[in-house]
Amino acid sequence: MLGKIAGAFIGNRLAGRNDGLKGALLGAAGARIAARGLGPLGTALTIGWGAKKLYQWNKARKAGATYPAAATPSKGPTRTNSL
Repeated sequence: MLGKIAGAFIGNRLAGRNDGLKGALLGAAGARIAARGLGPLGTALTIGWGAKKLYQWNKARKAGATYPAAATPSKGPTRTNSL
């Protein structure tokens, strides 16, 4: 039942001003695709996202630690030639 309600909502949003049969068909197709097609697609997208995050983490780890300028220690007082 929730799938039919979601399909009707999706169809209404996709159809926009062209309500009627077009919106109903888009809603039914959207609900069918969500029920059948998003499982494998969602799995593939999740694996790709995880691989990207792992790659970025490994790249940042190899680059070394970087700290913001506010977190680094200051150079201390400047020495002058006078005592």
